[in-house]
Amino acid sequence: MQLNFVKQAGGVLIPASDIDAERLTKFKSGEVYPVELKKPRNPGFHGKVFAFFNFCFEHWSSDREMMDVPGQFDVFRKHMTVLAGYYDSYYGINGSVRIEAKSLSYANMEQQEFEEFYKALIAAAMKHIFTGCGQEIENRLMSFF
Repeated sequence: MQLNFVKQAGGVLIPASDIDAERLTKFKSGEVYPVELKKPRNPGFHGKVFAFFNFCFEHWSSDREMMDVPGQFDVFRKHMTVLAGYYDSYYGINGSVRIEAKSLSYANMEQQEFEEFYKALIAAAMKHIFTGCGQEIENRLMSFF
């Protein structure tokens, strides 16, 4: 279970919302519970990255008929993540290699790494998606920088 807290003076953590406070009542007083604290990632920037993914997908899929396939955006997003260099390689016993996109979730990527990923994503999109695009697309593209 994930709860959000606000740090107060003296090192006291209080629930960030009424929902978090209610969820906290499930724990017994006097018990010790291990807690992992992380600095939150910028949700506005996270939204900007996913808006860029959507823009790339719309441009890429505009002349393709198979885009009504459920999950196609997720496949596209994972491919772009790999092209940006954010992937793990898994080696099979038979010598095969499987490439898997890294998770972009808040829990798996700190803000600084996420910002570096965004720069790499832009470079990959410029190379693989927007080569030779027109002025209108370039103008929309510039709004993401």
